[in-house]
Amino acid sequence: MKALVLSGGAGTRLRPFSYSMPKQLIPIVNKPVLEYAMENIAALGVTEVAVIVGDRAAQITEALGDGSRFGVRITPIHQDKPRGLAHCVELARPFLGEDDFVMYLGDNMLPDGIADIAEEFRAGRPAAQIVVAKVPDPRAFGVAELDAEGAVVALAEKPSAPRSDLALIGVYFFTSAIHEAVLAIEPSARGELEITDAIQWLVTHGHAVKAGEYSGYWKDTGQADDVLECNRHLLGGLSSRVEGDVDATSELIGPVVIEPGARVVRSRIVGPVVIGAGTVVEDCRIGPDTSIARDCVLRATQLTDSIVMAGASITQVPGLHGSLIGRSANIGPSDHAEAHHRLVVGDHTHVEVAA
Repeated sequence: MKALVLSGGAGTRLRPFSYSMPKQLIPIVNKPVLEYAMENIAALGVTEVAVIVGDRAAQITEALGDGSRFGVRITPIHQDKPRGLAHCVELARPFLGEDDFVMYLGDNMLPDGIADIAEEFRAGRPAAQIVVAKVPDPRAFGVAELDAEGAVVALAEKPSAPRSDLALIGVYFFTSAIHEAVLAIEPSARGELEITDAIQWLVTHGHAVKAGEYSGYWKDTGQADDVLECNRHLLGGLSSRVEGDVDATSELIGPVVIEPGARVVRSRIVGPVVIGAGTVVEDCRIGPDTSIARDCVLRATQLTDSIVMAGASITQVPGLHGSLIGRSANIGPSDHAEAHHRLVVGDHTHVEVAA
C-alpha cells in the first residue's frame, strides 16, 4: 500500500496565518498537524508517500524533509491551484500505479490512529473504503448514506439538505479502481473534481464501496476554534517532564513539560502546559491548556487556553485567553480602554492589548 497526503489548499478559514504558512503546519501541542498524519501513515507500514503541495511547497518540504525521520520516502507532487481531491488522485497516478493506497487530508487530526480501518480494508479490499463520523451540521462536508450492512448507497458533497449526518472525515482507502472513476467524472458546479463524485461513480457501476464510523477522536483543524479544541484534547494526555531551568520561586502544578533550554522565572504554571525549547517565561501565570512553542519570550503575562507559535513575544498582557498567537508576533500593552478576549495574530505582527 502507498499513501497520498493532501497538503495544498488555501486555508482561507485560518487567515491570517495561512497567508504566510500552510494550514497543515499549524502546531498542536508544538507539533504541526501534518506530522501527526505522517506518523499515522507510517504506523500502517506504508513506506512510499506522495504529498500534494501548492504554493507553499518549500515550507512543507522543509517541515517533512525526505520522510526518513518518519520511516517513509516522500515524493512531492505540485498542484497549481486547488482543483478537487479527485484531481489530486489524477495527478498522483504515475506515482500510485496499480497499488492500493490511503488518501489522507493533511489538516485532519486523528490521534488515535487509523490502523483498524486499514486492516479492515486490507482484509476485504473493496474498491473504496471511506471513514465517516456523525457531525451536528453535515452541510460543510461530503456526506454518505449507508445501508444496514455499512455499504455506501449514495454520497453528496456539501449538500444543502443532507440525507445523513455521516460526514467523510478525510481518510479514504482505494484500490486502483478509483482511477477509472476519476477519469469518468466531470468537474462539479464549483469547478473541482470531487472525490465524492468518483466514489459515487464506483457505487453506480457496481463496485464494492464500504464505510466505517470512526470511533476515535477526530477534528478537522480548518478553523481557529477547532485548533484550540484539539490542542486541549491532546494536552489532556500530557505527562510532566522538566528538561529546562525552573527557578526556586516558580511553581509547577499538574502536568507540565519544560523543554530543553527553556527558562521559567518567578512564574506559576498550571498544567497541562508545554513550554518549548529556548523559551523564556518570567513573572507570568500560564495555563491551563496552553502550548508555547520554541524561542518565545513571555514577561508579566497571564495566558490560558492558547497556542503561541515559535518566536512570539508577549509582554505585560494581564489576561489572554483562547488565542492563537502567530510566529514572531509581538504583543504588548496599549492605552486602549477595551481588552481583547481572543486574538488571532499573523506572522511578524505587532499587536497592542489593553492593560
